Amino acid sequence: MDKKDLDWGNLGFAYQPTDYSYVSNYKDGAWDEGALTADHSLRLSECAGIFHYCQEVFEGLKAYTAQNGDIVCFRPDQNAERMYNSAQRLVMPPFPRERFIEAVEQVVRANAAWVPPFGSGATLYIRPFMVATGNVIGVRPADEYQFRILVTPVGPYYSGGVKPVKLQVSKYDRAAPHGTGNIKAGLNYAMSLLPSVEAHAKGYADNLFLDPKTRSFVEESGGANILFVRKDGTLVVPQSHTDSILPSVTRRSLVDVAKKMLGMTIEQRPVMFEEVDQFVECGMCGTAAVISPVGEIDADDRQIVYGMEHVGPVMRELRETLTGIQVGEIADQFGWVHKITLG
Repeated sequence: MDKKDLDWGNLGFAYQPTDYSYVSNYKDGAWDEGALTADHSLRLSECAGIFHYCQEVFEGLKAYTAQNGDIVCFRPDQNAERMYNSAQRLVMPPFPRERFIEAVEQVVRANAAWVPPFGSGATLYIRPFMVATGNVIGVRPADEYQFRILVTPVGPYYSGGVKPVKLQVSKYDRAAPHGTGNIKAGLNYAMSLLPSVEAHAKGYADNLFLDPKTRSFVEESGGANILFVRKDGTLVVPQSHTDSILPSVTRRSLVDVAKKMLGMTIEQRPVMFEEVDQFVECGMCGTAAVISPVGEIDADDRQIVYGMEHVGPVMRELRETLTGIQVGEIADQFGWVHKITLG
């Protein structure tokens, strides 16, 4: 198989159409069999539910070339499960979990020439999403939906390499208490756009959001979960009193790596912002960057500095171990790496 003629080492993190997407439609109470399509556009009524009541959920995962040349994905079953749960929360018909994985395999296989070669630092980003396509005027769920998967080759999320970044504590809330903060839906990310633009204008990489009820506890950034490390090496993972933190697949995986491979002690609990200066390392974790180390957190009256010069040893080891498992440089004792059979 010949790869596309791209400058793989200099790809940005931006959309580029590939050969095929995957599409399946829900109508009359059932999903159709689904198929690949070379048409990358959606044609919707002006009255489609997505435009009026924001019924939309999505996922993000990657396909990449492992050290042995296999094309693989990382834990697609977890993305299938999270999207299933997200859809239920917005009263959308969940796309079956097993079909989600089959669709991922099908669209990656059809676009295998777009999967970057091993060692390039690039990946094939996979974006499954579902939108309400049925007409809706009154406030109610739509009766028709479309599930799609687009794929696009991307470079590293942070093109300058893995370096500590600065966060600011946002004056905004990311999600309401017991609202939709724990699902992956576009409406949550729309809420974070203004804070993100303002943070970037001030030179920050992202925001740190506090809990929406008391604004006392650490929640997450605009697009990633947060991790802390204590002086004794304990990994501290913030939890939410109000179900407003997204359950990150990467975070869950890093916790297992830390506990079962690196022998670290783990604390998963609510973390008060008042205690963040007691930690020695901080990082943001998610699909795109795996771990992005945080060197500084600024609030109106406080500045917490972990170090902007170097990546902390724990964050570095966690990131290198998980990425090593993903590309086959470290044995996958968990069965997380999912091979795409080209056949």
